[in-house]
Amino acid sequence: MKHLIAFALALMVLGGSVGGPVLATELGDDGLHKADWMRDTFKDLSEDFAEARAEGKRLLILVEQRGCIYCDEMHKNTFTDPRVRAMLEDRYFPVQINLHGETEIVDVDGEVLSEKAATRKWGVMFTPTMIFFPTDLDQTQSAGRQAVAIMPGAFAPGTTLDLLTWVVEERYLDQSEEDFQRYHSRMIRERDDGDTQ
Repeated sequence: MKHLIAFALALMVLGGSVGGPVLATELGDDGLHKADWMRDTFKDLSEDFAEARAEGKRLLILVEQRGCIYCDEMHKNTFTDPRVRAMLEDRYFPVQINLHGETEIVDVDGEVLSEKAATRKWGVMFTPTMIFFPTDLDQTQSAGRQAVAIMPGAFAPGTTLDLLTWVVEERYLDQSEEDFQRYHSRMIRERDDGDTQ
């Protein structure tokens, strides 16, 4: 019996925090992480935007690639943070795009192209990259040109949570008083939880 209890405790420690196990994402056939909060769509971005809006959410494009150690880091340590995960589930409509993918997508401006051609068009050079859409679409501009924020790179839960919040609260509309860096610094001080990244 002692061995079973010790084994159960070891699983809890290895599995995650006291509040429950960390849910790891699986890799799909394309080598990308497949989280249950991601939306599987036809990748027509205007349609995705309309569906997100109907749900009261913000469209978010997450660009990743096979073998990306930074994507792996985000999926294992950032997206599993309960605060970040809740924000992604409750406030966002995340659609994954493969940096080198051949799947056909329709950009906001109506151009039909492969995922890899779209990411080049948008100037994405690094994975992961998060592209945040505005609350209203301009059908004459590509997704990359009208993004309200673009976050290339892997960041800790605090930074990611702050950016997700900053976009949802539309703080990008007036950055004269507090741009994202100042907002993030203030949030670090207010949280005072040791998450300084």
